[in-house]
Amino acid sequence: MKLLASYTAPAELTPTRLSSFAVGKFPMISSRKGIKKAIKKGLIKVNGQSGFTGDFIRGGELIELFQEELENTSQLELNLEVLYEDEYLAVINKPAGIVVSGNKFRTIENALQGNLKPSSEQDALINPQAIHRLDYPTSGVLLIGKTRTAVTKLNKLFEERTIEKVYHAVCLGKISDTGKVDLAIEGKSAETHFTKIKTIISPKFEFLSLVKLHPHSGRRHQLRIHLSNLGHTILGDKLYGDPEKNLQGKGLFLHASCLKFQHPFTKEEIIVEADLPKKFKRLFPNQENG
Repeated sequence: MKLLASYTAPAELTPTRLSSFAVGKFPMISSRKGIKKAIKKGLIKVNGQSGFTGDFIRGGELIELFQEELENTSQLELNLEVLYEDEYLAVINKPAGIVVSGNKFRTIENALQGNLKPSSEQDALINPQAIHRLDYPTSGVLLIGKTRTAVTKLNKLFEERTIEKVYHAVCLGKISDTGKVDLAIEGKSAETHFTKIKTIISPKFEFLSLVKLHPHSGRRHQLRIHLSNLGHTILGDKLYGDPEKNLQGKGLFLHASCLKFQHPFTKEEIIVEADLPKKFKRLFPNQENG
């Protein structure tokens, strides 16, 4: 196993159980639950011997944290397009048809280790974390934290709504050139601004419109609910639209196309874009993000 970090307990310490004492000593593990899990896996050693949650630390002990030896099957082999990466964070282009995280093996987070470079920062995370979520059928830019501090700072940016998000969608019908939807979702305020890029005639759907969307809040399914409420359901949306009004096998036509934010460490402005998927361009040839 690879040694990640070590810590020497101060002398003449009041006896404290290892599961409590180790919390906060290793920045790459941010929670008590994570410490207990590492102890259970034998990744924390005390004076060279595997530690147990009930061991008492009395002072002077060398406590070491090791990285788990991952088998080839423990990482999801999935090539992800990395749009931006540094020591603190990354932005990847999430494919449609895969969840960001969860109990299933096939998740974006299980594929991150195989696609991102390890951070050399002291509080580097063993497993990089997604900062926000994109629905299973949605593609596009996804922000990843590579260190404990980065995850905290990036989450704060989302809480303060200082990260600008842009989406593109193909919706049914002729939508207005511009507009705003201010409709609460599950009792919470939600606001979306939209701009029509182009409308085309469709033999199957009469008209289809390509729209750019600017959500000013981050409610679950916000864009899908707001466009459906306007009477312009997103193409492929079986949940909020007519299941018969879909293109078989093409999925949901919703794409997270851009993230804009101030880097929490370097303070530079970061703008990351993900090109429109091929299925968008088949309907709207030569169309860029716009």
